[in-house]
Parts: sequence; structure tokens; C-alpha cells
Amino acid sequence: MDKSNHVEINGDRFVHRLKELTDAEKQCLESQNMRIIPKLKAAKLEKDAKRHWDIFYKRNETKFFRDRHWTTREFQELINFDPDERIFYLELGCGVGNMIFPLVEEGFSNFYFYACDFSPRAVEFVKRNKLYDDNRMKAFCADLTTDDLFDSVTENSVDLASLIFVLSAIDPTHWSHVATVAYKALKPGGMLLFRDYGRYDMAQLRFKAGHKISDNFYMRQDGTRSYYFTEEELLKLFMETGFEIIMNTYVQRRTVNFKEGIDVPRIFVQGKYRKPLEGKSISTCEG
Repeated sequence: MDKSNHVEINGDRFVHRLKELTDAEKQCLESQNMRIIPKLKAAKLEKDAKRHWDIFYKRNETKFFRDRHWTTREFQELINFDPDERIFYLELGCGVGNMIFPLVEEGFSNFYFYACDFSPRAVEFVKRNKLYDDNRMKAFCADLTTDDLFDSVTENSVDLASLIFVLSAIDPTHWSHVATVAYKALKPGGMLLFRDYGRYDMAQLRFKAGHKISDNFYMRQDGTRSYYFTEEELLKLFMETGFEIIMNTYVQRRTVNFKEGIDVPRIFVQGKYRKPLEGKSISTCEG
């Protein structure tokens, strides 16, 4: 990263330039082009996406992803509410509840949680969690590439929504629809909180030939997929959907495991996108 163009916030480094690749990293990316996934196989991956994620959760249950205790630090919007105010929060792509249950543990008693996921098995794990409470949360299956979310959530009813490491798993041809679904669910003035994988993240550079579907879009060994974003792509996507851009930038982190001797840099993209108040013009802020 360009060290002259960053700002530190709570231990995270926010940057506004794409990572400059070393010669070795450029060679890694070039080698990925030696064998691209055929179109027929790519189409089958799209068709079987739900099945692959269901198998993923069958294999890993609730043990793969860590609980996201960092969200209130990163997204002050979660805590900038009157504690007596009823807040409706929607997690788009909830997995097994790694974001909502830490919020429950932190005492967000004024929140009502909607939690949806593509995988029926993931939703079932959410409902089995000891913190799940029918009186203050509703977990359900929804495909964000369709409008079936609105069978469970009323349009213009949500104060906050999140897309945390979700959009990258969806074929780029569907991104516009996913962004529109989020927009339609939010109240005017509501906020979408976003984090996902950034371009040239360590995970992208580690893919071998035979895993690349298309530019910056890859198949993992288990059949799930991952895309690696630039901030410009996200800016364009959410502005065209109608959001005000409050934040849209890269964030640099490190994955550290002292026991296994792991210390590697990570690159994510992070955003805050607000649905304008009725009659308010769209403007951009940070990013």
C-alpha cells in the first residue's frame, strides 16, 4: 500500500489507492490465466450455488467464521441511536449469525433483527443458537438475486442493513439487483453497511490455474466463489442504485495466528451507503 495515502482508525489502515504488485505477485496473477474455468462449468457453479453453500455449512457447521465483534467499532451507525428507539436491522447473508449474535450479547435490546441467508442449513443454525429469540428476531431463507426477501421484510421498513462478505460470493451479473434489494428494504435515511474482499488481497493472489471464472472472480475448492473488488466498482454500483456514498474505501488488516506462525496482510473494501431522504439529492462524501 502507499503509506503516504492512508489514515489510521482504531487499528485499521484506510487507504485510497490500489495495491502496487510485486513482480512475483504479477506472475501469480498471470499464471491464473493459463487455465480458465470453461463457461459450461461456470454456469453450473451458478446453478448449484445454493447447494455448494449448504454443503459448506454441513461440513463446517458454526465453526468456520469467527464472530464479528469488530462491527460496532467499525460502524458507529450501529450505536448512534437513542436506546429507547426501536431499530429494525437486516443482515443480508447472515451465515450462522456471526454478526447478529455478538450484537445481542452486547445488549442491543432495542434492535429487532431480520437475518436471511441463501443456505437453508445456515438459517437452521441461526435458529438453533441459544441466543435466538422469536420475539426479537426473524431468520429466514432468501435469494438476494430475486425479490423473495420481501416475502418476509416490508419495503422501506429497515433502519440498518448489512452486506458483510456476501456480495463477493454472488455472480457480478446480479450485483445491481442485490444493491436494489438493499435499497428497497431501507427506510429513507437508512444505512447499508458493507465490507468485502479487496482487489489483490492475499487470498486472490493464492489462487492457482484452473480456479479463475472471469476477471477477479474465482472458484474455491469447495465450489463456493469469491470476487475481489476495487473501490471504484463499488462506488459506481451503489451510486447507480441511488445511494449516497458516506464511506467507500480500502481497509488494510493483518491475519495473525501466533500459534501457527501466520502473519499475512489482508485487503478489504468497506463502505457506508445511505438511502437519501425523500426529495434529497445524491452526493458523495468520503472515498
